This record gives sequence, C-alpha cells and structure tokens, in this order.
Amino acid sequence: MDISNAPLSPQLNDKKVINAWALFDWANSAFALVITVAIFPAYFTTVTADVVSVFGIEMSNSTLFAYAISGSYLLIALFSPLLSGIADSGGKKKFFLKFFTIFGSIGCISLFFYDTGSPVALGVIGFMMGMIGFAGGLVFYNSYLPEIATEDRYDSVSAKGFSYGYIGSVLLLIVNLLIIQKPEWFGVADKGTLAARISFLMVGLWWIGFATIPFRVLPPDPKDKPQAGLLSRGMEELRKVWRELKEQGNTKAFLFSFFCYSAGVQTVLFLASIFAEKELDFDAGKLIIVVLVLQLVAIVGAYVFAKVSNRLGNIASIFIMLFIWVGICVLAYFVQNQSQFFLVAASVGLVMGGIQSLSRSTYSKLIPNDTEDTTSYFSFYDVVEKVAIIVGTFSFGFIEQITGSMRISVLVLALFFIISLLILTRVRLKS
Repeated sequence: MDISNAPLSPQLNDKKVINAWALFDWANSAFALVITVAIFPAYFTTVTADVVSVFGIEMSNSTLFAYAISGSYLLIALFSPLLSGIADSGGKKKFFLKFFTIFGSIGCISLFFYDTGSPVALGVIGFMMGMIGFAGGLVFYNSYLPEIATEDRYDSVSAKGFSYGYIGSVLLLIVNLLIIQKPEWFGVADKGTLAARISFLMVGLWWIGFATIPFRVLPPDPKDKPQAGLLSRGMEELRKVWRELKEQGNTKAFLFSFFCYSAGVQTVLFLASIFAEKELDFDAGKLIIVVLVLQLVAIVGAYVFAKVSNRLGNIASIFIMLFIWVGICVLAYFVQNQSQFFLVAASVGLVMGGIQSLSRSTYSKLIPNDTEDTTSYFSFYDVVEKVAIIVGTFSFGFIEQITGSMRISVLVLALFFIISLLILTRVRLKS
C-alpha cells in the first residue's frame, strides 16, 4: 500500500496543533477588532458625507455601513453552505481557509487607498471583501475543533482560540493607537487620515502573515478523495446533514436560540463604535481606548464563563449572559455621557468572549459522536450566525432610517435576547 500521499492524522489534544489553530484567531481577529469595531466604522462616517445616495435612495452614512455588513453576510451565507459541503466531500477544508484569508486580506489592504473625496464604492467594496474573507474562513476554522481536541477539552480549547484572538488584536490595536495619537514617533508627518489608513494596511499584512503558521501546522487536505462532481456531492452533503438535523430536536432548538442572540450580539459589536461617535461625540483615540477596555475584559470573561460552565453547565451559563445582554441594551438606550458608555462597554466585554466561546463549544457537544465530516455541521452553525447578522444589522439600519434614532435601534435589539432566552429553555445537553 502506498502511503506517501496519505494525510497525516494529528494526535488529538496535541499542544502544537492546538496552539497553531488558536493562532489563526490571533491573525484574523485583528480585522474583526480594528476594521469592524475600533477604527474603520468611525473613519468611514468621518470621510463619507453624512447623507449618501445609493441607487437613488438617500440614507445616512451609518445606515449605509449597517447595510454593507448585511450585504457582506448575505453573500457569504448564500455560498458558505455549498463551499463547506464541497470541503467535506472533496477534502478542501484548508484550501478554502487559505482562499478566504487571502481574499479578505486584499480587501483590507485596499482600504489604505480610501480617503476623503474617494468614491464611496471603494470603501464599501474593500470593507465587504474583508468581511466576506473573515466570515467565509470561520466555518472552516471552527470545523477543525472536533478534529484536534477531545470533547472534554472543547470548552478550554475554544476559549484559548478566542483569548489568542483578543490578545493579538489588542496588541496591534495599541500600535495603531500610538500611530494615530503620535504619528511623528513613526515618521508620519501627515496629520490627516494617513495614520488611520496605515492601520488598515497593517491589519491586512498581520492577517495574512500570521495565518501562514496555522496553514503549515493544521492537518493537510486529504489527497485520496475524488475531485470529480464536487458540486453535486457538496449539495448532497448538505442535504444529508439537514435531514439529520431535522431529527435532532436539541440541536434545532439551540440553533434557533443561537440565531436570535447572535443577531443582537454581533450587531452590538459591529455598530457600537458608530453609536459612540455619533451619539456621544467620541473621537478616534477615545474609541480605541473603549475597545481596548472591552477586549481586555473579554479575555477574562471568556475564561470566567468557561469556569462557570464547568460548575453550572453550558446552558445555565448562556442563560446568565443573555440576561446581562438584555440589561446592556436597555442601559445603552439611556446612556448620556462617555463615562456611562465606558461602563456599558466593560459589561459587553464581560459577556462577549464568554458567549462566543461557549456557543461554539456547546454546538460541538450537540454534534453526534460518530460524525466523520464536521464542516457541514458547522456550516449550518455559521450560516445561522450569518443570517442572524443580516437580520440584526439590517434591522438596526432600517429602524434608524425610519425613526432617525440609533437609540431606538439599540433598544429593539433587547427583543432578540429575550426571545432567545425563551427558546433556550428547550435545550438539553447530552450527559
């Protein structure tokens, strides 16, 4: 038997493989933090006219930004299930992980050229490319978890990935803050937008640069899977998983609950900085400080709720966090000054890392033990999250467009968390 081309199966719980997997979070989380949360949203509203016309429809720049997020996730939601089905049936998991990483990095780097007076399409398209690359890669990244760790370590390994992401992105954001606040230290003479645009360039290079390490260490794509008819086999893979999910009441209930609270969580994360900039007059420096506080608290939160889940269980821990999220939305509606917003941001950080980490590990526990190809299962998980983001961000933008108030948009998000609490009462984890 010729084994020269056979893929090497990694040993479960191998420290080197787990660290390399977590390092991908270190690489791509810089985009999630700097571009989607800390710097680019406020930068976009600063260099873009307050009111823009898109296909003859006038809207505020913050509404356009929300719709750009919705559009990005709509595109990836349409293609992600098919791609992940192909990845499982054709052994292309790492191939697509690389493709989306490169695609997103190029989009991120292109934002360096978006400045005052540039066509709005340049900023929107570059941002959407980055979003598609980031979101598209996550389904393949998440699906490695059951392949590299045993079930009893899902929570801790998942938390390690998120904590690596928070630490790496915070380090880069601190450098970006210094460049923006003290550009002369770095030989940047321009006092305008150059410092911010350099941060976009750095994120793209950071993303693709550090991603090369997990690309080398993670299990290779198998070479013995037939490559003909990938499209039809990918569709059949998805149909098979859907048929299986229809018989799994626990998994379905969790996915419905996950859909509702993800609509709230992700919308808060994407649009919090625009809310702070437009409603409370935060400048770029203070926004970055807010995000740093949020991220540092999130590192602690991810591990705190991992410990809570060990004592009370995953479902009870998610319950606690959802109650906190409801309170956050209500408080944000009434916040009147920057000090109050700092407290809200710290509260978001406490539950942000925990709910993301426990959601991923809880879903891993709901996947049948005898499942060989996990990517398609995680495709449904990721598509649910992506559709939730579409619904959440579109709702936020639409409510702002018809009411003229971002505060009402934030308050409506509390309904998503309340509905998810009710659905979550039906979920029972296997013992």
